[in-house]
Amino acid sequence: MPYPVSVCIIAKNEEKHIEKCLSSIRSHTAESADFEIIVVDTGSTDRTKEIAAKYADKVLDFTWVNDFSAARNYSVAQASHDYILVLDCDEIITRLDMDQLNALMETHPEAVGRIAIDNHYLSNQTDTVYRDRLGRFFNRTFFHFESPIHEQIVHRQTGLQYDSYDLPILVDHVGYLGSIEALRPKVERNNTLLFQELEKDPENPYLYFQIGQSYNMIYDYEKSYQYYQKALAYDVDPDAEWVQMMIIAYANALLHTGREAEALQLEAVYDAFASTADFLCIMGRIYLANGQYIKAMMEFVKAIHCPVARESGTNSFIPTYNIGLINEMMGDVKTALTHYRNCGDFPMAVEKIKELTKDAALG
Repeated sequence: MPYPVSVCIIAKNEEKHIEKCLSSIRSHTAESADFEIIVVDTGSTDRTKEIAAKYADKVLDFTWVNDFSAARNYSVAQASHDYILVLDCDEIITRLDMDQLNALMETHPEAVGRIAIDNHYLSNQTDTVYRDRLGRFFNRTFFHFESPIHEQIVHRQTGLQYDSYDLPILVDHVGYLGSIEALRPKVERNNTLLFQELEKDPENPYLYFQIGQSYNMIYDYEKSYQYYQKALAYDVDPDAEWVQMMIIAYANALLHTGREAEALQLEAVYDAFASTADFLCIMGRIYLANGQYIKAMMEFVKAIHCPVARESGTNSFIPTYNIGLINEMMGDVKTALTHYRNCGDFPMAVEKIKELTKDAALG
């Protein structure tokens, strides 16, 4: 017998995204009468509540108190069912296997289910995807939320020590596709809360990481570099997913701020992170920026053959493009064009093909 599930969402001024989010829930749970949707609004002044009312079983108000966990826990408390799936308004379900979900609920009653999230953002003129897995599914009898910002699921007895498992749920996160000006208010709100938490817990590297991420969202690489560096001054676990994300973002910030020589220091942690194409690619870019073309080429070739890639393209068109770039810089235009043509519709490669074929025609 299927377990009933409540989908809990908090919202504020999300008229741009919320309809796609809620309709995706309904379309993937249409055959189940045991899914309800709870939307808790924290002060919208647009059509968010009006749109939510078309899909949600309950649309409720909650006075914003600068605490995401408080809002999350309120939404969970209003649910009719104990099993909770948490989503954000800018997340759209693209896959949900009901049979697998029910089987996993049967075998993991006191664990947290992790959904796959494809984060979409613009990079190098193309829609880039970075896949995360985050805990979003739990039984409220055992779990609740803590922390005012970047809230975490916490077991009521064992804290952050609990088992987790992967769910057959995939969502597209599209909130990062907005303009810098559209993202800036969200960054300022998040950083206000993060700095408040930092005052209480100044030795927490995760808070420094999240501040760095906020600045990274609006391409403020100088500030993101500063806060990533503060986080990396602590003894962090290289196997932690947030640390693996941070090392790539830190390297990218180094390159964007003209610190390519300093970036070579990442050779010291190479073995700890070289299991992903993302890291191999960024090391290739570091060597390339330092004029070490042979080393760069070797890293890009390794990236192409690496099966683990969190960001789309890091084991395909991105290293292929960079190999083409190296060949072009070394004067081998024919080989460069071959690599650019193997990049599909990657905009930077398309531009290179136009440029080089035009030059050849003129010559």
